[in-house]
Amino acid sequence: MGEQSLDGVEFRFIETNGIRMRIAEAGTAGPLVLFAHGWPESWYSWRHQIPALAAAGYRVVVPEMRGYGQTDAPESIDAYNVVELAADMVGILDAVGVETAIIVGHDWGAPVATHSVLLHPTRFSGLVMMSVPYGGRADNSPMDGMRRNFGDNFFYILYHNEPGGIAESEYDSDPRGLLSRLYLSPDSPREDPSVQDPKRAAGGWIPRLGAPKGLPEWLSQEDLDYYVKQFEHSGFRGGVNYYRNIERNWEVTAHLANTVIEVPTLFLAGERDMVIAGASAANLRSRIGQVATDLRDVVLVPGIGHWVQQEAPDETNRALLDFLDHL
Repeated sequence: MGEQSLDGVEFRFIETNGIRMRIAEAGTAGPLVLFAHGWPESWYSWRHQIPALAAAGYRVVVPEMRGYGQTDAPESIDAYNVVELAADMVGILDAVGVETAIIVGHDWGAPVATHSVLLHPTRFSGLVMMSVPYGGRADNSPMDGMRRNFGDNFFYILYHNEPGGIAESEYDSDPRGLLSRLYLSPDSPREDPSVQDPKRAAGGWIPRLGAPKGLPEWLSQEDLDYYVKQFEHSGFRGGVNYYRNIERNWEVTAHLANTVIEVPTLFLAGERDMVIAGASAANLRSRIGQVATDLRDVVLVPGIGHWVQQEAPDETNRALLDFLDHL
């Protein structure tokens, strides 16, 4: 598989929590910063952060998460629950020989990072959640709420939870179709979707996402080609399995109901990220502050969507380095 090269970045395989994982590394001395990517992404989603943090004196480790890239993708769905994913992160620290790290997670990587800190508090000295805030364990099953809210209508998380591997079959048949429709900015011009009926029975996800009229300025053709190659190699099943554990994650974290995050914490997102659904910085500060006793800042980058570290790399790097330099 062709590799995207970044100056100063080296790859190797490690053993962690019973799987073989590929990691990218840069920088040698300094505190360790561990980056956890989301769905459907790659180590390469952090291509702008790795050199910036290494140049600033940090040691950077960026795994291909369980189920992605060249990292192992266990067959069993419950191998992707958040307790296992957090154990993967701790195993990386053991494999690279450090006691503690600052952990940064975006999208699915954010709950992984958050639960790594909640489950293994002595191993992490700082937490950055990107895109997905944590306000404590939900009182009720999150899946029940989604089923109630959407009923017979299509919602991608419910689609990912349908049995029989339907979602990954669709995505595996057209990785470029999916990725090119997801990796866009909020204002990116699109064609009209070919499926506009909101009912799930009307079709899968790709035809509901209007095809892009071009690449966003932050994504080159070479970047997109590399991502597509990554998913042609790994398939989408591993990443979709994270969604299939939403109910299980809620069940296996019952003991965390009253646990707080005591390490310094930063929340960072694009102001127009659909995950935060228009929430203000004050609203997010109040929500996260209920469970994070040392919330240092909430940074919302104006005009930016979900892929914040790629859409706004300079602002992201500035916020990360400001946080890291004050730990």
